[in-house]
Amino acid sequence: MYENQVLAERFEEHRTHLRGVAYRMLGSLSEADDAVQESWLRLSRADTGGVENLGGWLSTVVARVCLDMLRSRESRREDALGVHLPEPIINREGGVDPEQESLLADSVGLALLVVLDTLAPAERVAFVMHDLFSVPFDEIAAVVGRSPAATRQLASRARRRVQGAAKVPEAELTLQRDVVDAFLAALRAGDLNALLTMLDPNVVVRSDREAVPSGAPPEVHGALDSAQHALASSRGARLARLALVDGNVGLVVAPRGRLLLVLRFTLAQGKIVQLEAIAAPERLRQLELAVVGD
Repeated sequence: MYENQVLAERFEEHRTHLRGVAYRMLGSLSEADDAVQESWLRLSRADTGGVENLGGWLSTVVARVCLDMLRSRESRREDALGVHLPEPIINREGGVDPEQESLLADSVGLALLVVLDTLAPAERVAFVMHDLFSVPFDEIAAVVGRSPAATRQLASRARRRVQGAAKVPEAELTLQRDVVDAFLAALRAGDLNALLTMLDPNVVVRSDREAVPSGAPPEVHGALDSAQHALASSRGARLARLALVDGNVGLVVAPRGRLLLVLRFTLAQGKIVQLEAIAAPERLRQLELAVVGD
């Protein structure tokens, strides 16, 4: 009994770290907690007398659990898109606190979670363990069942997906970021005049059916009508974050890291000439998303 208590206490010392590892791999607080609990069960059944680094041992265990969960998720294909819809918001005693998960998602980076969700399971595990937690490739190789060299390639491939590749020069990318950032700030503030200063007089806003409220027009022309339309559809603006969308700066709306909406911008001479709102699952799947660098 005493040995079990000591083991439980040692496990609790690592719980926060394990939860962080699992959350970055799974993008879900409830699934991360499940993975951590499974790692405890495996620890309680294992002979760890010869384990010198319990934290490293547990990190490897939780990574294996997460890899199994990611592969199961892939095989189930819970939706046709493969981008997971938001979990039900639960706030009951002993359940998931949505505010806590939202804060955790934001601290990790919502855009990063969205991009990680596009990776293959082994790529995601290799990238998270190496790039975010500095685990050596020979240790990751044992988790993903590849050679260290192949594991390095997995992480490299994932890194390229996460970082993306801008399709415009650095100066143009900086301008795009400034404009999109200001557009988002104006949306959040409900500032019609500020929006008008960013829109070309002949701007066109196009939205697929899933991106606009019922009865709203799928296409709007002109700065004033477009600005008013954007404000009327801005309920999710506080959740939006900058991301690279097909190589240009855009916005993703992803509550707790679950992609729901992408805004794709076309600029000319520092003005927005076209804005496209994309929410249809099949179209979201076709987008190339990446994290905007600092």
